[in-house]
Amino acid sequence: MSQHDPLAKLSELGLTLPDDPGASANYIPFKAIGETLYLSGQGPRASDGTWILGTIGGDVTVAEAYGHARTVGLQLLAVASKAAGGLHLLEVVKVFGMVNAVAGFADHPKVINGCSDLFVDVLGERGRHARSAVGMGSLPNRMTVEIEAIMRILPEEEC
Repeated sequence: MSQHDPLAKLSELGLTLPDDPGASANYIPFKAIGETLYLSGQGPRASDGTWILGTIGGDVTVAEAYGHARTVGLQLLAVASKAAGGLHLLEVVKVFGMVNAVAGFADHPKVINGCSDLFVDVLGERGRHARSAVGMGSLPNRMTVEIEAIMRILPEEEC
């Protein structure tokens, strides 16, 4: 077993994995092919399940959007944990973050750091990943961010 315990780290951070909201259209939340886990894009949801909406650089600050990206990171970890059989079996490979921003906004990486920082906080070195952070003129439901990820499901002997 790894010296880094993701569940203990979540607890230490005062966080819990949310319930899987499921798909909101004609897609599945994840697809596993061999040891590779492809996670569908997720947007931030409030505790009541409603979308968190807005435009970064307009009615939403970078700090608020960082928190939204962190929320999405938790949602992605919840789906991935369910798919893999536990957080201890996950390694993040790639993150693609989309930011609903006003024209001319330039701090997309600062927003998506909310998700990236969470992955490293919870998974340690296995949370480090390649990443893209890009701006969009709009996102579905007017949500502030949408993030998708590719993860590796580790064999038990590597954990």
